Amino acid sequence: MSPIVFAFLAAILTEATTYGQVNVEPNTALLNEGDRTELLCRYGRAINYCRIEIPGEQKVLNLSPEWSKTPGFTYYGAGLNAGQCGVSIERVKASNNGQVKCSLGVEGEELSGTIDLVVALRPQQPIIELISKPDREGFFNENTLFNARCIVRDGRPPANITWYIDDMPAQKRVTPLEILSTPTNDNVELSTSVQEIQFHLAPEDSNRKLVCRSHHQTDRESVPPQEAAYIINVRYAPVRQEEALVYGLYLEHTAIVNMTIRSSPTPRIEWTIDGAVVPQGTTNDRFSAYEPQYLGNDYYNVTLAIAGLTLEDTTKIYNLRASNALGSTDYQVRISSSSRPPSTGLDVAAIVGIVVAVAVLVLIVLLVLFARATGRWCFGGKSIKTPTNETSDTESADIKATSTATATTATTMTTGAASEEATNNAANANVNAAGNAASSEQEPLGKRAKRLPAFAVAILKRFNEKDAAKKKDNSAETEITVPETAVNEQLAETIDGNDNEPKQEKQLVYAELVLKPANEATTPATATATITTTATPVAPATIPAGAKSATEYAEIVYVQKGEGKK
Repeated sequence: MSPIVFAFLAAILTEATTYGQVNVEPNTALLNEGDRTELLCRYGRAINYCRIEIPGEQKVLNLSPEWSKTPGFTYYGAGLNAGQCGVSIERVKASNNGQVKCSLGVEGEELSGTIDLVVALRPQQPIIELISKPDREGFFNENTLFNARCIVRDGRPPANITWYIDDMPAQKRVTPLEILSTPTNDNVELSTSVQEIQFHLAPEDSNRKLVCRSHHQTDRESVPPQEAAYIINVRYAPVRQEEALVYGLYLEHTAIVNMTIRSSPTPRIEWTIDGAVVPQGTTNDRFSAYEPQYLGNDYYNVTLAIAGLTLEDTTKIYNLRASNALGSTDYQVRISSSSRPPSTGLDVAAIVGIVVAVAVLVLIVLLVLFARATGRWCFGGKSIKTPTNETSDTESADIKATSTATATTATTMTTGAASEEATNNAANANVNAAGNAASSEQEPLGKRAKRLPAFAVAILKRFNEKDAAKKKDNSAETEITVPETAVNEQLAETIDGNDNEPKQEKQLVYAELVLKPANEATTPATATATITTTATPVAPATIPAGAKSATEYAEIVYVQKGEGKK
């Protein structure tokens, strides 16, 4: 069979079914008394008439869009030609509960349909029945299996039941909801709902309110759910507690030690201090025990008074025994003259302080990193650059002068004009050897100095200048003669390994130092040669035999090429 043929036959069958029966909506209408509702019966072809029978009404309603003869009941639908037969009920009555029947006349025959109309009837007030019975005073003992039943009678439809304890859902075992039919004298069927709850009683269940609450169709905002309540009373031995700590007591004053315990019925109190027993309502030496005071909800305040509290009293352990008909319980109490218990953790102020301190520390670190990266503040000193081909002779000399100590030399005492030339020749030979050695030692020093920060180099230079000035003031007047002869062959030994400037522009400085006696007229030391490279420290010249043993210091100043003397 092809799909087209199958679809055609299905359409024919559907149309025949539609024409052969009456459809209703809704199938069941659940309403409260006084509600408005619309009920509709439909047929697939035009109908000749529409009749509706409603329970509780004495006559059958013959309805049409053209007329309305029964007050409170009107036609509802798209018209008879559309095959619709419906009724609109303005106010539903309790007597209308039942099946609504609609009859439709179609081509000489009558078709009918039914709609279940349920008019809700509010049930009676819930009732709690106790299956497990209390004692004569209405108390249950601890660990007793409590069993109760909630009954909600005569509801339509049946009511649902929910259990609560002190307005909180009861997390207890309940039985499935049971629905019982309860017919009345007028043959109206009503329903009764029944449910049970079971749990073992504990001390915390005492004085709690057990609530059975019914939920029904008739509940509205103005008509809240109905409920029944029962107060549970439990008897139990005094409840155990952890060791109690009492703070804020004053030495040499009467100390009042209070403790709260829970018991039902009222407990009897007995204190024990270092073996001495003090029952309630009695005094033993400096210790007085008072009668328990009821605070409500099975709580009692127990008090012990200590006259003239001593430091030794704060080291004792105070034992308390509370007993009633169901048992006894022992407690331990410690006392202290401290104003409050020691803190087990950080308070809010400490946490805030730690957070602020960490934030300040992070801010300082960030500022230091920012200053170092941008060369600000204490990192704003003159930067050291490695000499390159583009670096001038003056810059190379500045770096050398700031990274090493000010060149100092020993002076040689001059004996006379006759021996001056011989002395100069010997001094030149010594200066050559010392210059070569100093040049080889100065190179690693210069490299190490370049690793210092700019501000450190500036501070070192300032200290060197002050030290040189003090030494210059305290030294004897010397005469320095620098020959103008340039020794280009030894230039490679005096320049830094990283300096790539042409060798013919570099000069090695030779200095001749002449020390004159203190009693002779002296002239200030002068530099006669033009210096274009870093000043090189010169080894001290040999002091001739017979000369006065003394060491004098002089600072070699240099003049940049093409400029005046410094």
